[in-house]
Amino acid sequence: MVEKQVDKQSLKIAIAGVNGRMGRASARLVLSSEGFELVGAIGKKGADYIGKSVESLLNLPPTNGAGILVSNGIEECLKTCRPDVLLDLTNAQSSVLFGVAALKEKIRVVIGTSGVNSDQLNELESQAIKNKTGVLVVPNFSIGAILMMNFAKQAAAHFENAEVVETHRLGKLDAPSGTAMHTLKEMETTGKKFNQTSVKEHESLTGARGGKTESGLRVHSLRLPGVLSHQDVIFAGAGEMLSIRHDSFNTDCFNSGIVLSLKSVMKLDSLVVGLDRFVFGEPEAKTN
Repeated sequence: MVEKQVDKQSLKIAIAGVNGRMGRASARLVLSSEGFELVGAIGKKGADYIGKSVESLLNLPPTNGAGILVSNGIEECLKTCRPDVLLDLTNAQSSVLFGVAALKEKIRVVIGTSGVNSDQLNELESQAIKNKTGVLVVPNFSIGAILMMNFAKQAAAHFENAEVVETHRLGKLDAPSGTAMHTLKEMETTGKKFNQTSVKEHESLTGARGGKTESGLRVHSLRLPGVLSHQDVIFAGAGEMLSIRHDSFNTDCFNSGIVLSLKSVMKLDSLVVGLDRFVFGEPEAKTN
């Protein structure tokens, strides 16, 4: 890794879930990118790598002295550093706990974990507004995936029938994925009903037709080994079919979105879900 220059204007970043796939990729990115400084890291409570340096986990030389040591929790981390942004890549439950703790300290938060529900979003929003500190929840950091969701939203205005098929690795805890749920939400902004039929369907095997939203959209979740993340949004009309597909083959595709998220959250003092406004230039939220 080429040594970078760190100045007083660099954004100070702490990463929660630093030893996960996305955590490791994000740590490498922050350590190597100009304008960012990694100042803290949080690992799985009680893990054998707690107290070791992030650099040792990544087989990199220490950035200063002993390097950035992995903390056992958010409280321990904040005792040793004062980040500008907490990048959380843990799980939905931990993300909310860590996010609320950071917001109370007026530390901005970027959450890249999947499965955050509406009640948890409300809790984060309440703390963000109370502390006038931004939190950005990102269903997918990939610019290509963001474009896929935007294209699906546009197509939804022109088709009456649509289904989503998302594929992730074995072991992913939530289904459907956060990306699929955000896609469905964007498609439902049309206010229309989808997949209307006079036929009374019967499933010989429960779940064969996938999950169904109130708008009638259906989603199918596949979990297979050897894959990262893939999604198809399939539309059909009289005599035609339109498929919008996005594939992620490795974590490199998330880098530009992570950088954009870390910079963009500094402009926020409330909750925002998705990177759309920053990618497409929509009006920004209020700033401090």
